Amino acid sequence: MPPTPPEKQSTFPSVWTRPRPTREHPALSRDHIVAEALRLLDEEGIDALSMRRLGTRLNAGATSLYRHVANKDELIELAVDEIYGEIEAPVHPDPANWRTDMAGCAHSLRTTILRHPWLASVLGEMGMSYLGPNWMRASEATLNVLTTAGFPTDEADRALSTVVAYVTGMATSEAAWLNVLARSGQDERTMVEHLWPAAEEAAQEYPLLREGYAEQRGTDPRAAREEGFQYGLDRVLDGLETRLK
Repeated sequence: MPPTPPEKQSTFPSVWTRPRPTREHPALSRDHIVAEALRLLDEEGIDALSMRRLGTRLNAGATSLYRHVANKDELIELAVDEIYGEIEAPVHPDPANWRTDMAGCAHSLRTTILRHPWLASVLGEMGMSYLGPNWMRASEATLNVLTTAGFPTDEADRALSTVVAYVTGMATSEAAWLNVLARSGQDERTMVEHLWPAAEEAAQEYPLLREGYAEQRGTDPRAAREEGFQYGLDRVLDGLETRLK
């Protein structure tokens, strides 16, 4: 496919910075392409996605796909925003329950990322993902929680960025771990039990780490991840709450 002339290229190349194609073949719409790409990503991971592979699944040539998306990066942007459509946020927030509402938004974002663990490898590269319609919707709803609670608009934006940074940081680490589990073919508890001897040996010269590992031995690893996430989220919300006093 010939390259786009320089005068027609966007300063920030992204599917969200150029007009959507106005002519789409009804048998192969962009929405159809994105839905199939998302199925492929969820089934086989990011390394399995290619325009040729996707075209085969859609019974269409890769050239046909390029009429709807410029390249694989745009396709991933669209798939990521499709996933963001799963995030739940309150429509009519109660200012008295802002912490509960924010915690719900945070947990929904984490659950969404963990439902699609391949996201761990691309979230840091999706620089324009905040322009997607589903992320816009989720952001607007969450900002509404904060402004309704009494945060000024500019501070609400910073507060939202702080919560999102915490959630995505924790969830992408968890998602990377889930990808390792998937490749191993083992369940989480079995995998952790196999890793404990090496971890304890590595911590022999570090008393605080050794003590911490000893306390964690035998705990449910999934429950430990849940508790660790909740602890950090509570501390973030504690900090935000001081701004309302």
